Amino acid sequence: GTQPKGSSSSGKPEPSEKRRSEETGISQKQVDDSKQFSLSYRDPSKYPDEFESVVLGGAEAAMKLHPAVLKLGYRYATGEVREENARCRAMMEAFVQVVEDFQPAKAGSDARNQFVQDVLKPSFTYWTEKCRPHSMSGMGNAFSFLKSAVATLDRDMELAEVKTVLKETIQAYVRERIDFADMAIAKNAAEKIVDGDVILTYGDSEAVRVLLQETIATTSKKFRVIVVDSRPLLEGKTLLKELRRANVECTYILLNALSFVMNQVTKVFLGAAALMSDGSVVSRVGTACVALAAKAKGVPVLVCGETYKISNRVYLESITSNEMGNPQDVLQGELGPNLRVINLLYDLTPSEFVSGIVTEMGILPATSVAVLLREMNPQDTDSAFAS
Repeated sequence: GTQPKGSSSSGKPEPSEKRRSEETGISQKQVDDSKQFSLSYRDPSKYPDEFESVVLGGAEAAMKLHPAVLKLGYRYATGEVREENARCRAMMEAFVQVVEDFQPAKAGSDARNQFVQDVLKPSFTYWTEKCRPHSMSGMGNAFSFLKSAVATLDRDMELAEVKTVLKETIQAYVRERIDFADMAIAKNAAEKIVDGDVILTYGDSEAVRVLLQETIATTSKKFRVIVVDSRPLLEGKTLLKELRRANVECTYILLNALSFVMNQVTKVFLGAAALMSDGSVVSRVGTACVALAAKAKGVPVLVCGETYKISNRVYLESITSNEMGNPQDVLQGELGPNLRVINLLYDLTPSEFVSGIVTEMGILPATSVAVLLREMNPQDTDSAFAS
């Protein structure tokens, strides 16, 4: 009755560690190490077929994914679309194309349920399980909103009208919750900028980028910007190029030089991947270091984040719900059996390091995020993966 060593419960021999490593490009020690994290890295070059033609579901309800879904999945997996707003915006734009081409499998049946079960959920599952885990809150909130929008449609509506309403709803969400929100954040945060300020920011956040660009374009305030960056992504170079085009005086440093410039800084503006309900902030790894250094010097830290990124979750640390990036981005070449490379993508900044949260609704203390959660994201009480 004992199971043979090296066999699965089905009686088939399990692949050896060497064979598994050759097939996936990931060693067993890397696999064991990644089990500490809920969102591990999958190398897209090891699974090329998953970006060509994918069928989800059983034989009775086989569903082929829309080409726009496959194309976006590849862009997610390769990192071509990386920033939180960009990922959410691209997802919603892909859904517009999916809605346009949707045709119910059975005439006269409830098209709403078919669209959610046969199109929306398989697409979102493909993106988040095969390509890259969804962003910490924004994509999940947007997906939940879209499911709610479909559920509220009149079931007697004609298909053409359903498509029109859904496309307009999706476009309005992107316009109001991301584009207009960033402009409102810029207006609210610009009031805190005065002549002679030395502003420090980290990486490249769309909300912070819009803030600085709008302040330059619409006011006569003179200020200097210190762009702090970190390897391996060096996202801050994108922001630096935009600021130099606007002829803004800039300083560019890497994260390890932060302590040498903090004495000059008068304000810190940071972006957010997610705003937790307890006021803590999830953002690109290194953000907590910047906030901590600013706190130690008494420099105010303002986090710019759209309300669609507010989550009802509370994180106590940065490990169990973090995402791992490609280890080859950190250290290229053969890693060897006794070397583990961990490329974390996010960290958690406690609320006590944050002076204020700048949203489209105004500037509020970090402890008031839970109030905005109830007001702005009622659908966030449901999981994006709920059936």
